[in-house]
Amino acid sequence: MSEAKRDYWAFFAEDARKTGSVLYSRLSASIGKDEAMKALAARARKGQPHANVLLAAVHVLLLRGAEHPLKRFYPTVGGAVSAEADDPYPDFVDFLETHRDAIVPLIESRVTNTNEVGRSALLHAGFRAVAAAAGEPLSLIEIGPSAGLNLIWDRYGVRYLKDNAVRASVGGDAPLVIDCELRGEGVPPAGPAPQVASRLGLELNPVDLSNHDDRDWLRALIWPDQVSRLERLDRAIALFAEAKPDIRVGDALELLPDALSHVPRVVPVVYHTITVYQFSRDMREALENSLVVAGLRGPVWRLSFEYDGAIYLLSMIRYTDGIRVETRLASCHPHGTWLEWLA
Repeated sequence: MSEAKRDYWAFFAEDARKTGSVLYSRLSASIGKDEAMKALAARARKGQPHANVLLAAVHVLLLRGAEHPLKRFYPTVGGAVSAEADDPYPDFVDFLETHRDAIVPLIESRVTNTNEVGRSALLHAGFRAVAAAAGEPLSLIEIGPSAGLNLIWDRYGVRYLKDNAVRASVGGDAPLVIDCELRGEGVPPAGPAPQVASRLGLELNPVDLSNHDDRDWLRALIWPDQVSRLERLDRAIALFAEAKPDIRVGDALELLPDALSHVPRVVPVVYHTITVYQFSRDMREALENSLVVAGLRGPVWRLSFEYDGAIYLLSMIRYTDGIRVETRLASCHPHGTWLEWLA
């Protein structure tokens, strides 16, 4: 949704509540009625979602130890007051006024590059679907990998749960196991993970996990009333230090044709998770055209997890000989908390 639309903040507030953050829902609804606060958020870099950047700029200062009554609403820093029972907005405004000199540079310079590890629960299912249709090994190219934590999706285990019982699981002995609730009657594919021949990330603004500021910002992008996500992120960062997949720095759309031309011609798969919402229409068309052209040399697959205007949809797309065939795989929670398998 365009940042210019007047209902942006109402949309974000509704989406935050639906995806489990009462705190961000209440704050966003109030920001939407506050012209001065909206103007402050609008200082974000072009193409950046105003809500995520503004809220993370506050969160990062709290995570770094800023003392203020606002802390009582933020469980990630020990807060225990529910935003449902008490209004956090007055404290939020006061915090911004108190720390404005530190917050404005963050809004103006930082980008939203959340690396939500829970989405690997969806990628596990998606890549198995690709392998079942196309074979293996897979050559993976991720568009917008942020720090790259979902490039190592197969280092995490997953338990797919229904009515508090495990319906399917993969990698149960992994050092990090992600729980994902199943909705509906479908069960995603399990079994051994597909073999991976290569993996590459294409990222305009990569997160350097060895850099204290970058690591703090990545943690701040986690919603503060979802502590388990922050704990999971910290564990994934430790695993990433062992793997360190290749991330190429630059515009993904400019880098993609060359990356596809050099990828081992086994089963090339381009994938992205809630990334192209930041693309303009021209950029989305450029991505589509690159994949169509690459598919003229042989089948190319795409695993897409994006908001389609109604649901967060995991889909599998095959490009070959100028033909595009899409399969809807699952409706999912944007953080991988649950999925409804459709395929």
